[in-house]
Amino acid sequence: MKENCLVIVESPAKAKTIRRFLGKNYQVKASMGHLIDLPRSQFGIDVKNDFKPKYITIRGKGEILKSLKEARKKADRVFLAADPDREGEAICWHLSNALELGDSPNRIEFNEITKNKVKDAVNNPRYIDHNRVEAQQARRILDRIVGYQISPLLWRKVKKGLSAGRVQSVAVRLICDREKEIKDFKPEEYWTIDADLKKENQEVFKARLIRYQNKKVKLPARGETDKALEYLKKQNYVVKEVNKKQRERKPSAPFTTSSLQQEASQQLSFNTGKTMRVAQQLYEGINLGSGEEGLITYIRTDSVRVSETAVNECLELIERKFGKDFRPSTPHKYTSKKGQDAHEAIRPTSVAREPEEIKSKLSSDQYRLYKLIWNRFVSSQMSPAVIDQVRADIEAGEYTFRATGSQVKFPGFLMLYSDKKRSDGSEMLPRLSENEALEMTKLHPEQHFTQPPPRYNEASLVKILEKKGIGRPSTYSPIIETIQARGYVVKEGRAFMPTELGGIVVDLLRDFFPDVVDVEFTARLEEKLDYVEEGKINGTDVLKEFYSSFEKHLKNAEEKMKKVEVEETESEETCPHCGKNLVYKHGRFGRFLACPGFPDCKYTKNIKQETGVKCPKDDGDLVVRKTKKGRVFYGCSNYPDCDYSIWQKPLTENCPECGHFLVAGRGKNGKKECGSSECSYSEKTETVKSGRGG
Repeated sequence: MKENCLVIVESPAKAKTIRRFLGKNYQVKASMGHLIDLPRSQFGIDVKNDFKPKYITIRGKGEILKSLKEARKKADRVFLAADPDREGEAICWHLSNALELGDSPNRIEFNEITKNKVKDAVNNPRYIDHNRVEAQQARRILDRIVGYQISPLLWRKVKKGLSAGRVQSVAVRLICDREKEIKDFKPEEYWTIDADLKKENQEVFKARLIRYQNKKVKLPARGETDKALEYLKKQNYVVKEVNKKQRERKPSAPFTTSSLQQEASQQLSFNTGKTMRVAQQLYEGINLGSGEEGLITYIRTDSVRVSETAVNECLELIERKFGKDFRPSTPHKYTSKKGQDAHEAIRPTSVAREPEEIKSKLSSDQYRLYKLIWNRFVSSQMSPAVIDQVRADIEAGEYTFRATGSQVKFPGFLMLYSDKKRSDGSEMLPRLSENEALEMTKLHPEQHFTQPPPRYNEASLVKILEKKGIGRPSTYSPIIETIQARGYVVKEGRAFMPTELGGIVVDLLRDFFPDVVDVEFTARLEEKLDYVEEGKINGTDVLKEFYSSFEKHLKNAEEKMKKVEVEETESEETCPHCGKNLVYKHGRFGRFLACPGFPDCKYTKNIKQETGVKCPKDDGDLVVRKTKKGRVFYGCSNYPDCDYSIWQKPLTENCPECGHFLVAGRGKNGKKECGSSECSYSEKTETVKSGRGG
């Protein structure tokens, strides 16, 4: 007689997919994530009793737990199949306790939702990994300590409702520090000189000035550049040295969570939240005609390891699709950082499912992300590209120019990437030999200015968080969503900028809780949590060590904050309700005016940040505004009587063609554009070029 089995997963989509693979004796239900957690209305941690947590059923999840308990009564066997990570392990542990399953091997885990993997997992259940549970619990308690014991201080000194996150605060600090670098940056002028050269009647090629008297050339101003130009116009140009070599360009490793988020941001313009939502859909299952099946492996991973079976399937496809030359003699092996190897890299569950063949079954976003993952995995096992490179140094008196060229000799993995950005195939130089004379046809001096570091976007923020050891694969997306939701940062285009509120919070934390916003301290704490998961140290010891320092900072902050107030400057404007002078306050979107009589008087007034540009509809002032999500736009100060608005920043210069005001151009092209939709005028502003020739 077959047993009646209950399988509990996290999401309904996952349950629907798994139900297909199991027989009629299996009931598959979803827990909808965590059912049990710390209470939201109280601290919930007994610090004096070894940081014992108080767990309760999450509000609104009672009916789900009740349903699972009823299903458990009818089942002979229960399998807990939450995601294969710390959070999933904790969910299984809470369910095991709530359903009174006892200490039995009821945990099943699979890295991909396919028939074989699910059945293998059911046939090989294991015990709950209490080291993983302890690591998750320690992280949860650390976050609760920081969030619930620092936040009330921020409420008293800055604004009601603010909160401090253990990892999120470090991310905001990184953004604030980068903004300070940009504001403190002083650009320096420098010049370059390119020469148009030709050999006999062949095509012109360019070479750049690199040395003067065998030292790196420096042209800091126009004066030095003019002297060099006068000298260079009189010189003979002779090839001094020609260097030819071949280099291999190796493919990148398969995706981790971090690299997938970065590449999806750069190639598909997906934010991290969208990337993870679409990836989750591909992981949990897509109906390709015969029912749902997972198309990619588990999406939260630090590892670049791939199973031997998957590699062999990939190699066979490469040889069949591209030919033997594109299949390497031995499979490529990739090494994960810091020994992180719990799961495979993100890859297709079946490489035979080529993106174009299943395109009609996927949404546009699903197709684009699946293709990105499929291409990355297949290319990771293809032969390297072979590039022919030539470098020629050309003497002109005491100066040396350099010309370079390259050409793809064998495309290798580049066959999968046809766009120019990845082709690595610039034109080759003409055949040059040493001591060969060349004709100089023109010199191109160009003025430049050193540039400050760019602001973080989602891709670069994820990259720096990973590099610094801040957070883990499952946390990158929530970190980015949280710091925006709290109003600590906003996006200007695709770049993050700290709000005034974010800067104030970071400064307060830096002054009173330096460890909380210290990058290295947070990274070491993350490493210790990894050690807890590996069973090397005890989670309670980590909490005790952290709290011994944190408690001192907390007491010191409480004492000092009694004497320190965030400045509330009084304005000259008076409250129309009670006549008191309004004071400047700090809110999610910067400063605003408020009545000091709060809560008896709740009057507030927005502070208009003017652009100096007039509205083209009613001649009102165009002012800076923000959407509810913090995105900046520019609208008429007479709203709602005038609804004119524009996303691009208005400039005080007028269009030379139609007279409308100009706006800052979109993207990185450095152009000013006409703000009128009926005019296509734009002008370059990146560099200043000289028209002088040789």
